[in-house]
Amino acid sequence: AGHGSGPVGSGTEDGGPPAPERVLFPPTFSVSEIKNKQRRHFMFLRWKQQQRKEKLAAKKKRKKEREALGDKAPPKAIPKTIENQRVYDETTVDPNDEEVAFDEATDEFAPYFNRQTVPKILITTSDRPRGRTVRFCEQLSTIIPNSHVYYRRGLALKRIIPQCIARDFTDLIVINEDRKIPNGLVLSHLPDGPTAHFRMSSVRLRKEIKRKGKEPTEHVPEVILNNFTTRLGHSVGRMFASLFPHDPQFIGRQVATFHNQRDYIFFRFHRYIFKSEKKVGIQELGPRFTLKLRSLQKGTFDSKFGEYEWIHKRREMDTSRRKFHL
Repeated sequence: AGHGSGPVGSGTEDGGPPAPERVLFPPTFSVSEIKNKQRRHFMFLRWKQQQRKEKLAAKKKRKKEREALGDKAPPKAIPKTIENQRVYDETTVDPNDEEVAFDEATDEFAPYFNRQTVPKILITTSDRPRGRTVRFCEQLSTIIPNSHVYYRRGLALKRIIPQCIARDFTDLIVINEDRKIPNGLVLSHLPDGPTAHFRMSSVRLRKEIKRKGKEPTEHVPEVILNNFTTRLGHSVGRMFASLFPHDPQFIGRQVATFHNQRDYIFFRFHRYIFKSEKKVGIQELGPRFTLKLRSLQKGTFDSKFGEYEWIHKRREMDTSRRKFHL
């Protein structure tokens, strides 16, 4: 046994040690079949490295071909993302639609958009808030002009709302908390609703943001609403817009952004930094947070007898990763 002239046992011509042989797996072989955990991990890393090399080589080849073709090069392929592959929603709003224009002229936010009302916001909390929620409310009030913070103790929301309406408040924001962490936001437009309930996550206060700017000034910020495309999204976007006065004071260079991506609404508050006539930078001022719409209710807040326009039902609605409601 062992007299075969295969490559494994063959040494070099001068009788030295055998040359190291490169192991080639059969095409049907899977790394997961390797029983030894360390060996399996090592082979997996090698396989990943090989994949990266091949991808990079293909990219360089494509780039050279494009440069060689010059102006005749075909247009770059648009990468597939969950957003641009989204399932079509029949409620997507066309800006030129007459029905949409009529709805906007007669909905609950029409007095604000017709400049008949000036936003006046009451920010309150769940019963007996703790430190982090208190600081978050204070920072929120510095972002939204003409907003007032009220810490309630044992007073039901149903009793607060008539008092708000009597004192000409146009909106009520309630920050809920769980284990001292802000985790929910209720936004109610007064006097006739609607009321939106959001789950809140990823709250970062000013001191927790790296490279933040100085405290915001009292200038009215510019408001940017991104990707609110469906009828539901349109209503939510109008709710956010009606929190801020109409004419932003651009001299303050402050901008509040509500960016909807895959039904998560990311809030950021920035200041523009003009470096030169052509170069503009942005500096985050904070706070930042993320919202996910739970429900939209007709009228003001009513947990028992409220009529809901839309409720997020996970098992029925989240059947496809490419289906979005806002």
